[in-house]
Amino acid sequence: MFDPSLLAARLDLVLDDATIPELPHHYRGKVRDNYDLPDGRRIIITTDRLSAFDRSIAAIPCKGQVLTQTARFWFDRTADLCPNHVIQYPDPNVLLCRRLDILPVEIVVRDYLAGTTATSVWSMYKAGRREIYGIRLPDGLCENQKLPQTILTPTTKARDGEHDEPVTPHEIVARGLLSAPQWDEVSALALALFARGREMAAARGLILVDTKYEFGFDRDGRIVLADEIHTPDSSRYWFAASYPTRFAAAEPPEAFDKDVLRRWVAARCDPYKDDIPAIPPIVIGETAAVYIDAYERITGESFTLPSTGQDVLSRIRRNVSPFF
Repeated sequence: MFDPSLLAARLDLVLDDATIPELPHHYRGKVRDNYDLPDGRRIIITTDRLSAFDRSIAAIPCKGQVLTQTARFWFDRTADLCPNHVIQYPDPNVLLCRRLDILPVEIVVRDYLAGTTATSVWSMYKAGRREIYGIRLPDGLCENQKLPQTILTPTTKARDGEHDEPVTPHEIVARGLLSAPQWDEVSALALALFARGREMAAARGLILVDTKYEFGFDRDGRIVLADEIHTPDSSRYWFAASYPTRFAAAEPPEAFDKDVLRRWVAARCDPYKDDIPAIPPIVIGETAAVYIDAYERITGESFTLPSTGQDVLSRIRRNVSPFF
């Protein structure tokens, strides 16, 4: 586990707002700030914002850097399987990429019967459904059990204020979201990426349980991997060593505990209605340490902490100034 005390001098070095007026066409997402350049490139700045309870509740030091650098690790190691949108990394929190026409379908690949959201296979299975995402699952499976085979559980991309909608491959083609050849290509790419991630995670003592992929079309009509890949926010990882024992005891698998802050908030207010109380530095530091520990366990590399000599936005402004 990463030592949270190493973050003591950096708790105020957070990137909550990545507004840079000199850059054009700003779009602020929940976590990332995007700028579209006139030449078809996009600058994506991953902030330290942590979104929960339908709003941003805190800024976690180094979170944006962890997500950017974890995705970089995986983009580099899967480029032989699938082209991606990466051009370069001007800063530890910044990606310069090709702008794509994002596919209207997100692809979630799953190896285990897990999850708590309405679109998760366990929620549907527990409710009695056996035909899920066009896949027939047998009776008698348990929560967190390995599925008989790796499955694809696509969803439509929700618009602001709406929720993702489960969709089957047949419905994707019938509704004209993708053509049959496009679906075949996307599903093959997603399964190949997941297989690579599963193999590399296993070598690090981790189980890649499930993950989300986003793809888009480039100017030549090629299908290209976008967004992020195999990060702690887009993927579920369990610790392989303790999984068999915990599963046999019907206990939740051991995982990166990213819910430290969510639990702290939920124990003190109704986070969907009340103002969020001031969050102690120790809770912020513990959450940051979880993200950094996840980076180091997933990649096998040491995380480079940001310098205490300057704030993060000033560093980013300097590094992206050639694009002003």
